[in-house]
Amino acid sequence: MPTAVAPFSGATTGTGGRIRDVQGVGRGGHTIGGTAGYSVGNLHIPGYPLPWEDKEWKYPGNFASPLQIIIEASNGASDYGNKFGEPVISGFVQSYGLKNGDNVREEFVKPIMFSGGIGYMPHDMIRKSKPDKGMMLVKIGGPVYRIGVGGGAASSVAVQGGGDRDHNLDFGAVQRGDAEMGNRLNRVVRGCLEADVNPVESIHDQGAGGNGNVLKELVEPEGAVVFTKEFQLGDPTITTLELWGAEYQENNALLCTKNNMDILKEICKRERCPVSFVGEVTGDGYMSVIEDSYNAKYLNRHERLKSETTPKMPYDLHLEAVLGNMPRKTFELKQDKRTKLPLELPSNLTVTDALNRVLRLVNVASKRYLTNKVDRCVTGLIAQQQCVGPLHTPLSDYAIVALSYMELVGSATSIGTQNIKGLLDPAAGARLSLGEALTNLMFAGISSLRDVKCSGNWMWPGKTGAEGAALVVACRALCDAMATLGVAVDGGKDSLSMTAHVSGDKVVSTYAPCPDITVKVDPALKMEGTVLIWAPVSPNKYRLGGSALAQCYKQLGDITPDLDEPRNLEAIFNITQQLLKGHDISEGGLVTTILEMAIGGIRGLAIDLQVDKNVSIFEALFNEELGVVLEVAQQDVQYVLNKYIQHKIPAQAIGNSGAYGMHSKISLKVKGEEVLNTKLIDIYRMWEETSFRLECLQANSLCVKQEWKGLENRKGVTYNVTFDPSTAFIKSKTIKVAVLREEGTNGDREMIASLLMANFEVYDVTMSDLQNKKITLDTFQGLVFPGGFSYADTLGSAKGWAAGILFSESLSAQFNNFVSRPNTFSLGVCNGCQLMALLGWIDPQPTYTGPIRTQIFLDHNLSERFECRWSAVRINEFGNQSDVWFRGMGGSVLGVWVAHGEGRFTTVEPSLLKRLETNNQIGMQYVDDDGNPTEKYPMNPNGSPLGIAGVTSRDGRHVAMMPHPERCVLRWQCAVPPPNQLSSDTKNQASPWLRLFQNAYNWASKH
Repeated sequence: MPTAVAPFSGATTGTGGRIRDVQGVGRGGHTIGGTAGYSVGNLHIPGYPLPWEDKEWKYPGNFASPLQIIIEASNGASDYGNKFGEPVISGFVQSYGLKNGDNVREEFVKPIMFSGGIGYMPHDMIRKSKPDKGMMLVKIGGPVYRIGVGGGAASSVAVQGGGDRDHNLDFGAVQRGDAEMGNRLNRVVRGCLEADVNPVESIHDQGAGGNGNVLKELVEPEGAVVFTKEFQLGDPTITTLELWGAEYQENNALLCTKNNMDILKEICKRERCPVSFVGEVTGDGYMSVIEDSYNAKYLNRHERLKSETTPKMPYDLHLEAVLGNMPRKTFELKQDKRTKLPLELPSNLTVTDALNRVLRLVNVASKRYLTNKVDRCVTGLIAQQQCVGPLHTPLSDYAIVALSYMELVGSATSIGTQNIKGLLDPAAGARLSLGEALTNLMFAGISSLRDVKCSGNWMWPGKTGAEGAALVVACRALCDAMATLGVAVDGGKDSLSMTAHVSGDKVVSTYAPCPDITVKVDPALKMEGTVLIWAPVSPNKYRLGGSALAQCYKQLGDITPDLDEPRNLEAIFNITQQLLKGHDISEGGLVTTILEMAIGGIRGLAIDLQVDKNVSIFEALFNEELGVVLEVAQQDVQYVLNKYIQHKIPAQAIGNSGAYGMHSKISLKVKGEEVLNTKLIDIYRMWEETSFRLECLQANSLCVKQEWKGLENRKGVTYNVTFDPSTAFIKSKTIKVAVLREEGTNGDREMIASLLMANFEVYDVTMSDLQNKKITLDTFQGLVFPGGFSYADTLGSAKGWAAGILFSESLSAQFNNFVSRPNTFSLGVCNGCQLMALLGWIDPQPTYTGPIRTQIFLDHNLSERFECRWSAVRINEFGNQSDVWFRGMGGSVLGVWVAHGEGRFTTVEPSLLKRLETNNQIGMQYVDDDGNPTEKYPMNPNGSPLGIAGVTSRDGRHVAMMPHPERCVLRWQCAVPPPNQLSSDTKNQASPWLRLFQNAYNWASKH
């Protein structure tokens, strides 16, 4: 409901709430990466009519349109993750709206905004402590606001958006996200987990029902007294009723012993996170709310029942009556027999015509409009995200996260959702959702299929019409399939009380251990002349019901694919795990799977698919039966085929990869008859156009059109490493470096890891530490400002951070002393780069007398939005003795992560730009596919003149750059693996970027 009413805010709260789910496990958990999905109605993109969309259909007046939702909700989820510091690394999109065989409109009018995630926790913190008398009831996070009042209930109102409903009630029920506060809250949870003594005995995230839910569940069955005047209020007019029911965000509840209160207070103070000790566990089983400050006398039940107390005790119930054995409900379920009409395709339909529709359906088409604007690299723990291949194309079926920078163990996750097929057959839709999730996961090296666990999310109007019966059928089918395969559901969420008349939606998210996160394969074709092998889960089945092809011709069809033989899926999974080169078959069918592999690798194809004579061309190419397609070297073909055949899987070689380049040839034959002969660029444009149309609605259209126009000439960058990055460095002396962070910083941990790898002695220092004089900069030879969104970039990037330094007499003196010492060095990345510019540390002209202090500042990207790209940069080395950071790296062209919204280097006067060149201060430039500095989008993601990506101070000791080398110092962190290392040391995971930090260490050890 929140996303339907206010897409941006609804999505932010969905993301933030799910993050707090991760924090709320055991005695606290760590989040690593997030996933996001969107199920919406027909988009009706202006100026881009799609023949399956009916422009006459109407939508509720107080719901956002599907087009607004897909843009604004994804903006909300992306913005929250970007500012909080959680990358979105996988997801899905569905757009659907057709009339069924009974002429009833079925559409995701009430959208689904799905948020999932993966994290980890210390093994000794798995079990929550039981509530015990005397424990303190604590709230950490943002203060109480009149936000999300009745949010959980509003999601279940029978007539959402009806004409007799007060629209203000809908908006008032929408929660609002505050990612910067969420970041602070997260740091408190992490600080508690990493403390010598964890003060958190039990933790629970605040969600639906607000305090009235989270506090009761936390203290069940012991009971507690809650004191309303102990809460920190963001609005002094908040009533007790609102305090008890408001679903204000970025807030967790926890239990803490009185002995550990000071530990918790100190951690919260350091992170500037509000903490309130709002009550105490009583042990009498009652939940009592007292409109007063803390008073120990009220812990006695007898005192609370006195006549003078009861008027200020608006809530006093035994938990058994609230959370205990509630009476079981009985539901009368009914089944409807829907009319299923066979798919009828035009008699003159060609494969080209069919592809021209299917590749434009948002379910199938490129998701670049989603991946470009969301950070997919923050934390530095991401071994696989959505984008693969030379042009960083969003095609990956799974995501992989590492648990540490120092080891190769991690976890993989994937998503499956086949709800459109579930309209025809709820049981088949449920099984296919599981099947899709597992075929997606198949190409990440995991420990075992039996180790796969799933989160099941059910967004299903179980109380309307026949949906309750369909839900039972789907749930039973999913349970049976999981039992057969040996995988399990161990979590999830439901929205079964929703009563909007929309179809049910289920999402299966998998996660599994990865013994080695480098064992993985992406779907982009790698070489010319390799063989493509197709392994179907349901041999000789070519069902088109619920397919993208059917939808694009305004039909649903009658017979849907299914997971007919779970054992076949198990066999293919286990065999493929041994081989690991391929792509799963899903939306769009076998043909789009093959074409996407070509798109990802920028390679041609020659396919000749052999099927039974009674199978039509369109059944053969566009069926969405479960299966996989693998790229195999010529010499391995028979070995691979034999592996499948041994398990009675009739795999077959269906063709070969072709030449490299956008103008390479795509040839498809079915039963020997050529049905498609075109160039890759033509297929590429069909697949990308929907994404580019959506991009024009959310970014500067001039930039989008520049990228679209240049697509034909893209070929990928030729990387060049001019040095041996695996050269060992020996620690010669202790060099102390401070990684300084402010509220909203989120890139500090990967920066610390990079510096540790280069032998520095690294300190985590907050601005609070400096302000409270717990430490000074005199202690350090190096100072690093990491990336993030200090103060959520309010009033501009890094301006709040800079103001905290420049307008403090003591801090300003400390920083001036540091930068003046001849043996010091510093690095600012992203938000840190913006800060260094505002501090004047990289100014090109010492005698400049302009109206403002800084001569360089970072302006908004020309695209007018946040950009996350895997960009290519050229390193400039000028050979002087003061070249601290780039020594020996000159001439290298390296891939690097960028993730920023204000990254365009700008000077207050044009002449100062020329002076940067003259002074040899431009240390790093964005380059095009030929390795030349460029201002063209997207190779230059922000529009910086001269392609400037990084600038040094005049003496070379201080460097400010927008790219994130600290997120790709290891090979597995790189979106595109760096070129083969000059060294034969294959075990060394160092990427060329580690040299940057090693250079600084070597210089510092000599000064």
